[in-house]
Amino acid sequence: MAFQFSFPYTVDANYNKKIAYFCMEFGIDQALKTYAGGLGFLAGSHMKSAFELKQHLIGIGILWKYGYYNQRRKPDQTMDVVFEEKKYEFLQPTDIKFSIKIAKQDVWVTAYYLKTEIFNTAPIFFLTTDLPENDYLAKTTVHKLYDSNPETKSAAAILLGEGGVKLLEQLNWEPEIYHLNESHALPLGFYLYKKYKNINEVRKRLVYTNHTPEESGNQISSLPFLDKMSFFCDLPQAEIKSIMKSESEEMNHTLVALRLSGKANAVSKLHKNTLCKAWGVNDGICEIDSITNAQNFEFWNDKELYDCLKINDIERIRVKKLMRKKELFEIIADQCGKIFNENICTLVFAKRFAEYKRPDIFFHDLVRFEKLVSDKEKPIQIIWAGKPYPMDFYGIGVFDKIVDLCKNHSNCSIITGYEINLSKILKRGADIWLNVPRLTHEASGTSGMSAAMNGAVNVGIPDGWFPEFAKDKINAFVVPPADINLPIHIQDDLDSANLYHLLESDILPTYYQFNSRWNEIVRNGLNDIIPYFDSNRLAKEYYDKMYNMAT
Repeated sequence: MAFQFSFPYTVDANYNKKIAYFCMEFGIDQALKTYAGGLGFLAGSHMKSAFELKQHLIGIGILWKYGYYNQRRKPDQTMDVVFEEKKYEFLQPTDIKFSIKIAKQDVWVTAYYLKTEIFNTAPIFFLTTDLPENDYLAKTTVHKLYDSNPETKSAAAILLGEGGVKLLEQLNWEPEIYHLNESHALPLGFYLYKKYKNINEVRKRLVYTNHTPEESGNQISSLPFLDKMSFFCDLPQAEIKSIMKSESEEMNHTLVALRLSGKANAVSKLHKNTLCKAWGVNDGICEIDSITNAQNFEFWNDKELYDCLKINDIERIRVKKLMRKKELFEIIADQCGKIFNENICTLVFAKRFAEYKRPDIFFHDLVRFEKLVSDKEKPIQIIWAGKPYPMDFYGIGVFDKIVDLCKNHSNCSIITGYEINLSKILKRGADIWLNVPRLTHEASGTSGMSAAMNGAVNVGIPDGWFPEFAKDKINAFVVPPADINLPIHIQDDLDSANLYHLLESDILPTYYQFNSRWNEIVRNGLNDIIPYFDSNRLAKEYYDKMYNMAT
């Protein structure tokens, strides 16, 4: 029987406008390896909230055959990258097949459907080129999320953008708004332009979210190269340059997304300032608003802690946190052969090992580090976790450096496999959740939000989402940031010194000597993180601020 799609639930009248949400990664559940990090966690939370609010929204992604990668250890405990084929029997195959152009060749595409009841999400379709009709090269388009090969990366963008809109045509489901969650699916904009032959018609239908000010996340590509890859849906280069408003032989993906879209958004209030400063000088760009990222409370929160909070049983919250720490420490013992103590203050740094996130911030002063981890009166346990991009040799090098350092300290560990399940366990077991990006480099960050939903105290640089939440020494601790006009190495040294000072003079004394005050900070964090940082607020705001724009 041919696959027939009908929307699987009764849509709330407040969210009746039909939306197609395009994202390169979705972090929905541990069982579905279609994510790398924060962007995926954000998209997964958005899909869960769209379901909870009964919004008229469909997600479009790619079914990555080998996922992002499996993080393992080499014999000497350093990091290894392993690609392992993934199988998902809970995804429903469709009999839909159609072709797209990649490098001027026809490539066949099909889709798999994630039913809403599997993980309580809006309906999501995952595209794949892993079909017998395709040659091996075409099949590799869906092998690895964020493949470092430029041709494969462009092919994936074409699949998500052009393939996604063609899938919707096959489903006979025409969105009123197409949402580019990052610029990865940019060929969608050119497909719509080819269809309507009018940029204003494209702008009526397209919105765009930018998630990073980092240069690596705002891609620049050779125009002839993209044309060779069929990135522009066979539009002539002269027409592309007209859309770009430039005669350059290079295309800035972010700038073009801002020119093709009717509206764009940053993912925190601070990020909006950074985004407007970076791109606002260019003519022809759309209005830029801000919608601060959030995480799905229903999925991420520790329900037992919130049950205690309802009856104001602070002592019970403290006892529950000790139990959660024991659960985390079982993983430490299993992976690292170390027995951690639940009565010792435990600091966790867990996120993608990007250079600007500074997983090595403690190592700017190793003398002070030795003093910190050797303190018997105010002891600390430190846990690192995170997956660098598989070709990020800086990030892998930092991971391996931490491995070596941890071999000499019984109270320091680095663990592998930082995905959704481990993320939950780390957040539940952490006393301190550390976020120390270089100021103005973190667009939002989301890990600290779900950490607060699990009773961890955020300690961080006031970047991204954090200034919208943090009340210093009331629900979090704020690390005074260095002047961003200073050279980067000096910023890093100063931020490291300020973090050490805060830990030594305030955070650890509070934990050990003023326990009731520490418990109050934990309680305030649990209270203050909701409702604003629950993704239900985010999903509502996208309809109010982006999808319901004038058409």
